[in-house]
Amino acid sequence: MRHAGQDRADHVGFAAPEADEQSDRGRDPSLRDHNLRYRLDATGRPRHALGQLVHVPPEPADQLVGWYHEAEASSGVPWQVLAAVNLVETGLGRIRGTSTAGAQGPMQFMPATWAAYGEGDINDPRQAILAAARYLQANGAPGDMAGALWHYNHSDHYVRGVQLYADLIGEHPGAFAGFYGWGVWYWTTQGDLYLPIGYEATESIPVEQYTASAPQ
Repeated sequence: MRHAGQDRADHVGFAAPEADEQSDRGRDPSLRDHNLRYRLDATGRPRHALGQLVHVPPEPADQLVGWYHEAEASSGVPWQVLAAVNLVETGLGRIRGTSTAGAQGPMQFMPATWAAYGEGDINDPRQAILAAARYLQANGAPGDMAGALWHYNHSDHYVRGVQLYADLIGEHPGAFAGFYGWGVWYWTTQGDLYLPIGYEATESIPVEQYTASAPQ
């Protein structure tokens, strides 16, 4: 997987919240999510250019949830955690592209890790979800979920962020549907830029060039 400082495929950025982590529980989910977005920003940095990626519609929500449950049944990793990893890594599969570290597919596997835990096509969402569950299980999940997630991405901010997303999905029946409907925003030196479905870039695009052609 990736190490601390290496970016998710979507480069969606966040900055660590000032609120105390323990105060998150019991709060309005929208407020908790606001803190979550800022927390995950600490795993990356704003970009001067948009990377090579494609924004596509995710697989049907019920199909994704079915694959998460299938993976949970075979590994013991809670489906909410798998959904949260999928959300953080590629927006539930909306973002297709190779990260700056070389990670690929909807669950962002490095090729060598995929060779050990994956089956078939690294870009196949079902296979990627099942492989992520196997990888997390091999690294201590579900007993040591935080440790397993840290192996997935060597960042304490990442671990806590994924755990908070998973908590939201578990606590609020409509949370996953809400996340499923999210758009894609790219964290740049000019702020967050919206990328519509159908956006495709085969090479990096300077932020100034993108904003001139697609005003926000």
